[in-house]
Amino acid sequence: MHDSDTVTRALSEVGPRLRRLRTDRGLTLAALAELTGISRSTLSRLESGQRRPSLELLLPISQAHQVPLDELVGAPEVGDPRVRLRPRRAHGSTVVPLTTFPGPLQAYKMILPATRATPEPRTHEGYEWLYVLSGRVRLILADHDVMLTSGEAAEFDTRLPHWFGTDGEGPAEILSLFGSQGERVHVRARPRKGGTRRD
Repeated sequence: MHDSDTVTRALSEVGPRLRRLRTDRGLTLAALAELTGISRSTLSRLESGQRRPSLELLLPISQAHQVPLDELVGAPEVGDPRVRLRPRRAHGSTVVPLTTFPGPLQAYKMILPATRATPEPRTHEGYEWLYVLSGRVRLILADHDVMLTSGEAAEFDTRLPHWFGTDGEGPAEILSLFGSQGERVHVRARPRKGGTRRD
């Protein structure tokens, strides 16, 4: 259905809806006219569809009936914009998927427990980018053993033996971007003054 057809149909339903609302409340046209300041003949033509509804007419009517304006025009309900994230447990950590659609790159927020775990490096296909939001994260990558703190990031090919966890002193929160087929994150930064930008 075209947008114009939708608007025409919605407007044609306003009159019957107004009449139904008025009769349900036991009001006569004369009583509603007195409440709204709109003439009885205008209200009658509005309810019969002979008068096109306008904001100037509908606002006083909605106030008289004490109902929202969208109830008079039958506006569709707006979907809930909130994203309901579903945390899950994995290897002792809490993982919150941030990506709500399938795709090559997936984003996660991870909360790592304050336990000193024994590193168990593993390998798998993909490429990972980590950013530490809070706490301290120990990252073992092949022959490297580094400690990342808040504000630091690391990226690596997950085909290399790797493991990460906390230092055991407290929990840590990280953001993880993972490309299952080796997709990498491209970071763009402003060039330094006098420098040239290279992408």
